[in-house]
Amino acid sequence: MTEAHGTVASTDVESIDEFRARARAWLADNMPTIDPAHPPAAHRDEERCWQRARELQKRLYKGGFAGICFPREYGGLGLDYEYQQVFNEESLSYEMPLILNTPTFTICCATLLDTGSEEQKRQRIAAALRGDEILVQLLSEPSGGSDLAGVITRAERDGDRWVLNGAKTWSTSAFAADYGLCLARTNWDVPKHDGLTMFLVPIKHPGITLRRITQLNGSTEFCEEFLDGVDVGDDAVVGEVNDGWTVASRQLYHERRAVGGSSEFASGSGSEGGRTTPVNYARLAEQTGQADSERIQQIAGRALVHRAVSDQLGDHVYRSVRDGTLPPAAGTLLRLFHAETVTLEMDTGLAITGTAGVVGAEGEGLQAGLRYLSRQTVCIGGGTSELARNVIGERVLNFPREYAADRGVPFNQVRHGN
Repeated sequence: MTEAHGTVASTDVESIDEFRARARAWLADNMPTIDPAHPPAAHRDEERCWQRARELQKRLYKGGFAGICFPREYGGLGLDYEYQQVFNEESLSYEMPLILNTPTFTICCATLLDTGSEEQKRQRIAAALRGDEILVQLLSEPSGGSDLAGVITRAERDGDRWVLNGAKTWSTSAFAADYGLCLARTNWDVPKHDGLTMFLVPIKHPGITLRRITQLNGSTEFCEEFLDGVDVGDDAVVGEVNDGWTVASRQLYHERRAVGGSSEFASGSGSEGGRTTPVNYARLAEQTGQADSERIQQIAGRALVHRAVSDQLGDHVYRSVRDGTLPPAAGTLLRLFHAETVTLEMDTGLAITGTAGVVGAEGEGLQAGLRYLSRQTVCIGGGTSELARNVIGERVLNFPREYAADRGVPFNQVRHGN
């Protein structure tokens, strides 16, 4: 056994059972227990919830259970996914900093691990695992839609600095973040995929104006950012200059896996303040007086089958990508099936509750209605479901690529909408 995070940590000689026993004892002594019926608030649009997440992450780090699958040299434990799964099982009854998983750990830190410099990995990944920093994605743009390679935020050289100008949108909880992975155009004379560079930018930079976006369900989790003269050095470049699409592609791979719930870099599982608590269809049917309805049993059973398949699919795809049976793009299968499953679950919940999901009193019925309001988000996050089908067809099944009028055309010659 060796020492990490100030405590005795596991090494390759510690068995799964030994790790489980140690995790179980540590959780009982150090993490707050939760009542599953009344989980603690973890609202992504509230500052206090992000501060609470930082505090809990600091506990995990001090206890030697942060970043179980991240390499030891960057603050993690360097263990296999099986150890993280065991820890997730043991931590279900405890309050965990789940909102830090996405996008900080499963997308941003995972991308830096694959494409960042040694210094970026030692600084940013380690700081996130300590609970000191939160990372966010600055990818989508007001005029971009799903065409990520068509970004028009520009980064221009000024002496020994880069100066970024443009706008980003739909950035998940950027108001709570410290750094953002920002994709910008550095060369307009080449095809769109070839002239991009990824930067790590400080969110609190005076050149960034951040505004909250109000969603249909009242949440202000998402943000838009306006970059005006945001200057950074060469140490902010992730990967290589004009090779940002390589970084962005890896980032999208991790995002699709994160949205699909299959990332080894997620710590803990369960409910973010009740938002992700699986619907109890039997209880819902009983509360609405439909427990004996064969129709309700059938539609609930269909949703539960999808839920079970989704769980099994995640493990299968992870292992198949790891051993080379499937290409990395197969992570998109998880993203797509997750969207299909969640959409079906939300439709099923509202079908059971009926009008109670719209005008009912506070309770399970109204929660089904509130979930339905955000139904479409799972079909957009990580790229739209339509885009996911294209990726699966072209990169997993090797179908011919769709026609694109701007393929191979210098970006400054591509026609853009007004």
